[in-house]
Amino acid sequence: MARKQSDYLAALLSDEAESPSPAPVSETPEDSEAERAPSAPSPAPPRAERVRGATLLGRETALARLASGEVRQVTQLLLDPARVRIWRGNARLYQHLTEENCRELIDSIIAEGGQKVPAVVRRVEGDPDHDYEVIAGTRRHFSISWLRAHSYPDMMFVAQVAQLDDEAAFRLADLENRARKDVTDLERARNYAEALGAHYGSHLTRMAERLKLSKGWLSKMIKVAGIPDDIIDAFPSPGDVQLKPAYPLAQALDDHAAATVIHAEAARLATTQRERRAAGAPAIPAAEILKRLLDAPRVAVSQPKEEPFTWTTRYGRPALTVQSVNRQGVTIRFHAGSGADIETLSQALRDTLEHLERQGLGLQQ
Repeated sequence: MARKQSDYLAALLSDEAESPSPAPVSETPEDSEAERAPSAPSPAPPRAERVRGATLLGRETALARLASGEVRQVTQLLLDPARVRIWRGNARLYQHLTEENCRELIDSIIAEGGQKVPAVVRRVEGDPDHDYEVIAGTRRHFSISWLRAHSYPDMMFVAQVAQLDDEAAFRLADLENRARKDVTDLERARNYAEALGAHYGSHLTRMAERLKLSKGWLSKMIKVAGIPDDIIDAFPSPGDVQLKPAYPLAQALDDHAAATVIHAEAARLATTQRERRAAGAPAIPAAEILKRLLDAPRVAVSQPKEEPFTWTTRYGRPALTVQSVNRQGVTIRFHAGSGADIETLSQALRDTLEHLERQGLGLQQ
């Protein structure tokens, strides 16, 4: 059941893809009977439906103005989702999709007797297990796959097959994801950071121009993308890391001394979050986590510094002192004239390292 379907992809890639006033598209003999039949006047839909309808219609018709040749041919097929893989350039993390967070879409597909909005895929070569990869429509792929495994084995994955290079595929997927509230800021930020080097030669201005985005906003997204995973683990979930509140945290990590303290605080908070989840208790809210992380450097400065740990002999003479502990390692000074022999000093070193481990400052941190 292949037929040309250039309107949908063209709307996504056109300069005016989000325009609320769509340009007219001429009909072709390949249009379906339902598409060619005139519609009778009907009552005005609710405001939310009108806005959504205008947005979708604008995206599906504006592509008629695209003549770049990036999309040379588009066909629509019914596919087995098992033969379709997920393109790694997409922002959405497939492993985070579940029946729960796709429940509304799954119910919609059941109610409508199948998938109505096609995904966008492209053909792959050299992969014996897959024929296509999803450019836009990851949740639809998951939902159809789930339905086929749960009492709906005949459900097919409806997809438009396009010929796209990686940069065009990225832009198309990005425009799709902008309309999806369930794509998190962190997912988009890391997707942008990867695409910056992969498609735009690390030129932020070029990328902003191609995506029709503010360079300043895009720069903030790239900055947030650099927040390390061990700090993300302190939050209830990666989805709670939002652009505006997370940007000051990303900036604070530029300071080496502050970053060391923030990492240590994040490790403590991540442990607490795991213990709460195991006990069935609510997680510490993201706003509180962010406040603690940002306050950590100031709190560390205001606290009195502990005296360096010193191991003394039974005669009261210092044999070993810990001079510094940081992310690069532990600096220890052995004192001359302590009277300790090699065996005693070896025991002193073991005792000191065990003490540091108990304090969370050891070499295994």
